Amino acid sequence: MTRRAAIAAPNSSATQAGQQALGSGGNAVDAAIAAMVTATATEPGIVSPLGGCFINIWPVDGEPVVIDGNVEMPGRGADPARFGSGLIECVTTYGGGLTTYAGPGSVATPGMFAGMGLAHERYGAAPWAEIIGATATIAADGFQMSHTASSYFDLVAHTIFAWDEQTRALYTDDGSAWPAGHAIRDDNLVDSLRRIAEEGAATVYTGDLAARIVADLTERGGLITARDLAEYRPIARPPLRSSLNGWELACNPPPAIGGAVLTAMLRLVGDVDERVSPEHAARVMKDVLDLRLHRVDIAEDLEVAGHALLETIAAMGAVGLPTSQDTAHVSVVDSDGNACAITASSGYGSGMYIGGTGLLGNNALGEPELNRRGIHALPPGTRLASNMAPTTLRHPDGTVLAIGTPGADRITTALLQVLLHFCLHGETLQYAVDAPRLHVRHLDDGGVRIDYEDAPELLEALTGVIGRSTGEVVPLHAHERHAMYFGGVGAALLSAGGELVAAADPRRASATAVG
Repeated sequence: MTRRAAIAAPNSSATQAGQQALGSGGNAVDAAIAAMVTATATEPGIVSPLGGCFINIWPVDGEPVVIDGNVEMPGRGADPARFGSGLIECVTTYGGGLTTYAGPGSVATPGMFAGMGLAHERYGAAPWAEIIGATATIAADGFQMSHTASSYFDLVAHTIFAWDEQTRALYTDDGSAWPAGHAIRDDNLVDSLRRIAEEGAATVYTGDLAARIVADLTERGGLITARDLAEYRPIARPPLRSSLNGWELACNPPPAIGGAVLTAMLRLVGDVDERVSPEHAARVMKDVLDLRLHRVDIAEDLEVAGHALLETIAAMGAVGLPTSQDTAHVSVVDSDGNACAITASSGYGSGMYIGGTGLLGNNALGEPELNRRGIHALPPGTRLASNMAPTTLRHPDGTVLAIGTPGADRITTALLQVLLHFCLHGETLQYAVDAPRLHVRHLDDGGVRIDYEDAPELLEALTGVIGRSTGEVVPLHAHERHAMYFGGVGAALLSAGGELVAAADPRRASATAVG
């Protein structure tokens, strides 16, 4: 019997792959893996196969678990002279302006396929070869540049994706962005996906693909060595647990930062039994993000610091509170009640087309916000920081939800707001995803402002918000309605009555499928 499922993914190719996995006897985990691998192959610039991921699984007959397939600091056995090199500074206007580093030296050890391999081994139901083979077939048919990818390339085609000749030739119009709808097909990528389908995820770490990745990065000044790939291990971790208005939530645990921050925010509003105003939400965001900035991001041990953040929040209680780009996400819930949420990231992209494989490299080592202690400063083998926060939820009435979003440091604030609308305020899932958002932003000059989508209700609620530490009014900065800056939430739901529902975010090109 073929399971039915609700799938929310970045594009229709991804939802198609998820449905094919179900048709092969798969469950929510298989469908989510197929959809995410397809997304990494068909959303260039937004995410890539050589990135990291977190897989949040809540099986119908067991306890939730999070598979940590995040990127690692490479460099085991590398020449010390290679550290600090191989980086290309790129200044973009994305999100109001940011500086990131691309190039071979920005590529961290990828963990996505290793994480997916472990998730499939423990929780999958369909054959791996059929799951990944479906993504290869979709890639072989070619895909169209999405509106989301085209919008991102408008900002970075002449910088991040211009320095590598192969990348520039395939994914840009000689350094300019291809328009949405432009057809792309890469036979090298198809061949790599077929090899991964046939040989398993291990080929990325110890097989032919691994050898090609290491050879190219070594030649061009990257840090990844054969030891880095061979010694990479995905980790199954118990999730952080919290509750909200009767819902039980499972979030991504430390050393990832995103799940700890989201859990901290949820715990601060967990005892509220009425609507949470935008002003209250903004204050909760600021309290938690202030603690993150000063206590977590610069810590030597992110796992210890993440749990310490939650202990601090618990100690604050009500006393410490007022009383009143790039990532992709897939959410799947199947008709049996299994939930799977996968968030994957390759940062802003290294721009590197690696070893003729068609696999683009991440730039996790070049993201300043993930390397607060300095670029290339971590010991090899250290998991990098992450904002990713894929989340699963269950309600006593049998309702099941999988949810997550891309969006860097806006991941946690976007999810907080959607969960408040849906779990606390009782609004529909699609309304909760569509509703205007805000984000408390720490600026490079040390200041703080509230970014918000242009909506009268937010402007009215946020005008005159006073900063706790400064005693001054927090400045506001308006964005257009449904701005890509505020993420792209994807959610999948199985209701108590057995109805499957999927909701996609209008802020990014996305797709849903139910059936």
